[in-house]
Amino acid sequence: MMAGVQELTPVVGNAAACRALGLWRGAMARGAARAARDALLGPPAPRPAPPRPPLALAPCEQQALLGILNGQRFADTAPAAVHATLLDEGSYFGSVRTMYRLLAANGGCRERRAQRRHAVYSKPELLATAPNQVWSWDITKLKGPAKWTAFHLYVILDIFSRHVVGWMVAPRESAELAEQLIAETVARHDIEPGQLTLHADRGASMRSKPVAALLVDLDIVKSHSRPHVSDDNPFSEAQFKTMKYRPDFPARFGCIEDARAHCQAFFAWYNNTHRHSGIAYMTPHSVHYGHADAMFVTRQATLDTAFRCNPNRFKGKNPRPHALPRAVWINPPALDKITPEQPLDYSLNS
Repeated sequence: MMAGVQELTPVVGNAAACRALGLWRGAMARGAARAARDALLGPPAPRPAPPRPPLALAPCEQQALLGILNGQRFADTAPAAVHATLLDEGSYFGSVRTMYRLLAANGGCRERRAQRRHAVYSKPELLATAPNQVWSWDITKLKGPAKWTAFHLYVILDIFSRHVVGWMVAPRESAELAEQLIAETVARHDIEPGQLTLHADRGASMRSKPVAALLVDLDIVKSHSRPHVSDDNPFSEAQFKTMKYRPDFPARFGCIEDARAHCQAFFAWYNNTHRHSGIAYMTPHSVHYGHADAMFVTRQATLDTAFRCNPNRFKGKNPRPHALPRAVWINPPALDKITPEQPLDYSLNS
């Protein structure tokens, strides 16, 4: 580095050379002074190692204490608990701070959460090509009249049609209420055994024993999101956002009857009037009950008439309405993993 400064100094000057190489401008002068001193007096003697503190444990004592801390008995015990246990047994090998210092020096003292082996969760990959093949359900809170009060809205959604097939507002979240809603919704829609997959996140009610036992009895496949991955349950999350971003959604509900009345009106609008972008701006009701194809034909006929009346307006190209997706995925696999039987024209996570 100093050789580079010496080469550049005659050309650009000492200050510019030091700045270009990221050095202090007095570095060359200091280096020259150090070299002259070493030539006159010789290189400086190495500094002696600091003496061992008089109160420190001897190497043999350190090894003995380290063997106790890493032994089978105390391998999973905090140093403070080890220290207290040894004192109760009439033994003293060192302070708690000494134990921590000794473990840190030997790589045995780290954040325990970083050492924990976390379970590996697979990414759910769910495909629906018709209504009543995959349902998604979730629970959200509706703020009550006072601070820290809330009502719980349970919603079951068909991911292919986006139709809300079942909902309930309750004063609390419980596995028993979720079990009741699922059982009533499955019976109302005449779901056959082995027909349906029910997807949810990893909430307490979703993973509860009553819900799991019900799904086994009904022969319904159970699916769960990965922890802390909201994109694994996108259709329920999107439906909640649609509801809570409506202009008429109140900041708080005065009572549970108000919350139920609001949800009754909202879900009637959502299923029967709302034009959903994920299903070609059809209503969820029309897709769920098979009316969407006829509506698509009507839209195409209207566009054909408009095209015949004024083709220049469409630049000579016959317009087409938004196409209905033939399949809906939660987390579609990579294209190289899709089998020939699986459709490529799909809607996902919307």
